[in-house]
Amino acid sequence: MKRSGIFIKVFIYTIIFSALLVGATAALFSQQLMFYFSRLRMEGISDTFQRMADQSQGEDDITELARRFYERDPSFQFYIRDKAGHIIYETPGAGISGIAIGQQPPGGKNSTILVNLNKDYNFHALRDDVFAVNYDKWIARALVMLSAMLAVCVIGAFVFARQMTKPIQTLANNTSKMSNLEEVPPLPERKDELGTLARDIHSMYDKLKDTISKLEDEILRERELEETQRYFFSAASHELKTPIAATSVLLEGMLENVGDYKDHPKYLRECVKMMDAQSKMISEILEIVNLNNGKIVPVPERLDIRHIVADMLPNYRTLSEANGQRMVMNILEGQICFTDPQMLKKVLSNIILNAVQNTPEGGEIRIWSEPVADRYRLCVLNTRARIGDTVLPKLFDPFYRVDQARSRKNGRSGLGLTIVQKTLEAMDIGFALENTPDGVLFWIELPKAL
Repeated sequence: MKRSGIFIKVFIYTIIFSALLVGATAALFSQQLMFYFSRLRMEGISDTFQRMADQSQGEDDITELARRFYERDPSFQFYIRDKAGHIIYETPGAGISGIAIGQQPPGGKNSTILVNLNKDYNFHALRDDVFAVNYDKWIARALVMLSAMLAVCVIGAFVFARQMTKPIQTLANNTSKMSNLEEVPPLPERKDELGTLARDIHSMYDKLKDTISKLEDEILRERELEETQRYFFSAASHELKTPIAATSVLLEGMLENVGDYKDHPKYLRECVKMMDAQSKMISEILEIVNLNNGKIVPVPERLDIRHIVADMLPNYRTLSEANGQRMVMNILEGQICFTDPQMLKKVLSNIILNAVQNTPEGGEIRIWSEPVADRYRLCVLNTRARIGDTVLPKLFDPFYRVDQARSRKNGRSGLGLTIVQKTLEAMDIGFALENTPDGVLFWIELPKAL
């Protein structure tokens, strides 16, 4: 559809309707006006001639009056008869001479008696001449008026069509932009059906954009999840492949009784040790999968943060003292949070263990909590430690280790921080791992209990 198509249609239809209305009005009143003006003329002629006849005394006076009346209005044809039927006066164009009473004048004109003069004479006017009014001026005025009316109708039709079609054209242009997902400003507020239609369309467009945005986010998230899963399974297969191959070598050596492998109890213990490590890694992998799939659902409870941390620290003090580290806790009594206790313990266990393993000898592991708005921020800082800015974002990737050799030797799977991340996301708890002037800080924000 062309841009001006609907405007042209509305404008033409309105003009046609207006023209028909003006024409019907002119046709309806023109005949009535003709009769009205003819009647006025007849009454005017009768009154004028009657006043003149009342002043006459005889035939000569009447004839003289008729002559003078004709001189004033030569277009009007009439004649005068006496009671005997003799014509005492007729206008030059009447053509009545020699016509008997009751006969029609030539040309098919009918005559009518307008006035009885002194009861002895009758004034006859030719009917067609009575109606032969000079309508030229009247017609000219009527045409001017009709033209003015038609011009007003045309202007009104243009304004009406423009006002009717402009919002429709704007709405059509907006919908065209909407189909291309372009930004579209809302139409001016209207209280009619067009306003309702525009509001509904813009509402649907806003909902459509929101839906598309959510779908795009969902597609992006799915792609990231697929990429993460691809990386996760690739890394998992690589992590499992090495110890399984090593175990296979040990078992084959023992079966063949080659060299040192004849000491079966020693190498069987090594195999059991590697299998335990792989069993632990598989359990962690399954835990991450369950967290991703939403199969692990938090069950929040009211918990005292100080008591939770104090109960866990003895499990790590021995290891930290062996590494020449010092653990310091500064958490006030009465800080009550609302969260899942088992999931929180799992998170804190991995964070504290990670701090112990990465704090250099002579460093401190500081644990404290401070209120932040409607939450408590629980912080774990391992001093004299620092992580490279390029490495920091990768620490939550599955199986990522800063020092591959040392990490494997210490039995670290590289899944600890991944489990922490997935668990905190499942609990809807904010967290961050960042460098500070004093060391590496890991903090989580626990919701306050009401």
